[in-house]
Amino acid sequence: MNIKQMSTSGGEFRVAEIEGRGRALVAAQSLRAGQIILRDSPILLYSAFPLFPCSASSSPYKSYCDCCFRTLQISSSSSSLSSVYPCPECSLHLFCSPKCLTAALSSSHSPWVCKSLCLLRDCPSLRQQTVECQVQVRFLIAAYNLAHVSPSHFKTLLSLQGLGLGLNSLDSITPSGQYLHSLISSLCIPPPPPIPLPQEGWFSMALTATLLAKDKLNTFGLMEPFSEGQRSVRAYGIYPKASFFNHDCLPNACRFDYVDTATGPCNTDIIVRMIHDVPQGREICLSYFPVNENYPNRQRRLLEDYGFTCQCDRCKVEANWSDIDNDDPDVEQGEEFMDEDTDEHMGVASESDDGDGAQAESDFPHAYFFLRYMCSRNNCWGTLAPLPPTGDSLSNIMECNVCGDLSNDADIGGDGQDELSMDDSAAA
Repeated sequence: MNIKQMSTSGGEFRVAEIEGRGRALVAAQSLRAGQIILRDSPILLYSAFPLFPCSASSSPYKSYCDCCFRTLQISSSSSSLSSVYPCPECSLHLFCSPKCLTAALSSSHSPWVCKSLCLLRDCPSLRQQTVECQVQVRFLIAAYNLAHVSPSHFKTLLSLQGLGLGLNSLDSITPSGQYLHSLISSLCIPPPPPIPLPQEGWFSMALTATLLAKDKLNTFGLMEPFSEGQRSVRAYGIYPKASFFNHDCLPNACRFDYVDTATGPCNTDIIVRMIHDVPQGREICLSYFPVNENYPNRQRRLLEDYGFTCQCDRCKVEANWSDIDNDDPDVEQGEEFMDEDTDEHMGVASESDDGDGAQAESDFPHAYFFLRYMCSRNNCWGTLAPLPPTGDSLSNIMECNVCGDLSNDADIGGDGQDELSMDDSAAA
């Protein structure tokens, strides 16, 4: 592994260039299970809901603050509306407090944004577009507005991963992107910002393509409250520091958000905690989606959404499994790993195994990860990480990053020290 230090961001990790993987975050010291290594604030947030929601999938009595995205419980009774503050101009966007309303009117819900979203809601052609297309237009409005309300954050957005398409932009931009650029051009062209224009030119097809590329590769979803059988996103955000994390199908860190429970204005921050101990020099990775997905689905999603083929240790093992294992791409792999035949399927050596253990050594950490670090709640498929350590003492309470359930480490699989050292040796 060829690591070239680019900069130092703090005591926990450094930004490095890893051959074949690009920019990455590498442990600058030994990191402990549960340790918080990053708290990152978004430079841009936008709703994950389409402008024309399907009535069958949305409740008229539930919404989110359009500034902090906390849950709003809106009853049909008019007496309960006193705690909700609508935009005075459009009345379509709701806020949880006068403070959020004031903040939004001077930033994310500026007069240009308010007018633009109203015009877009009156556009018949947009109503016929996919949900993804409607959410993308929300992003473009938020991104072009960012250049006015925070030029420094707009420059940061342009610096993130996601190739600027330059002269080839007209050939590379998707039909959806072309449609959205033309739509915004005809309805609500954003005025030039008070900053030097980017090389693509202001509000050009090339700049729109560049912004969509940044969104595709750097967006994190803030989840709705957990309900069994459903994983839904309430808002998307661009988190500049967290965007440096690379993917691994068996991550050593996971992110948490506390949108509804955190107090203060930083409730949309995301927090990254270590799942288990990691030695100095090891790359710190997140999983870009739930780890229970099987090998074909993971490879397809990573190639389509992020443009790469995963070569992590888990994928190298699973690529060599028989075709029988991968016949049905819709099978949730977590069910395979949690099956009674887990040991046999994974080739895990028992204490009485007389074989050379080569296959067992490479496969064992994969089975162990599912047994120890995957939430057991029905249809959750979240990842467990210990609560932050207190002083020199590690916590034995595990928290799920999806449903928020807490469980005792001893009930999951003991202290795991022997297994974790095996994990490290297998991944080295």
